[in-house]
Amino acid sequence: DVDKLFGPGHQLTPEHELSQPGQFACREKVHIVGPKGKIDNVRVLGPTRKETQVEIAMTEQFKLGIQPPIRESGDLVNTPGATLEGPVGTAAIARGVICAQRHIHMSPEDALRFGLRDKYVVRVRIEGDRELIFGDVVVRVNPNYRLAMHIDTDEGNAGNIRTGMIGFIDEIQSRR
Repeated sequence: DVDKLFGPGHQLTPEHELSQPGQFACREKVHIVGPKGKIDNVRVLGPTRKETQVEIAMTEQFKLGIQPPIRESGDLVNTPGATLEGPVGTAAIARGVICAQRHIHMSPEDALRFGLRDKYVVRVRIEGDRELIFGDVVVRVNPNYRLAMHIDTDEGNAGNIRTGMIGFIDEIQSRR
């Protein structure tokens, strides 16, 4: 879809690294269009994937008029689509819009230290002036991961959470 949106042969332009090695935010932006509305200037993340994926916060579904499921990244079966508008053209994706399942990336060493395994589901407490406890946090273990919890903007805003705050794993909810 990069060629459709930005022109044939276009290479994404990394602007800054994300928390996970090899992942980056791009200079490029697109508009996401749904049946009821549009979200402008959404930053593209790289590197490109086998299939285009769009992650939105729960509140953004109302603006777009679609109801994406809460899913782990890459689990796109039976998800709604949308139209992406770039500076050169558009790409209509038949599926791929999700609300990302909250999750923690960690290395095998981190998992061993915390007594966790890949796909475990945990409860995480974030202290602060609006303390919150997040349940249903999926643990993702990979040798290339750096320890980081990912939540969406709605969840972050609800708890006044900022990058670098510390979470505490209070409980293992399930061992998948």
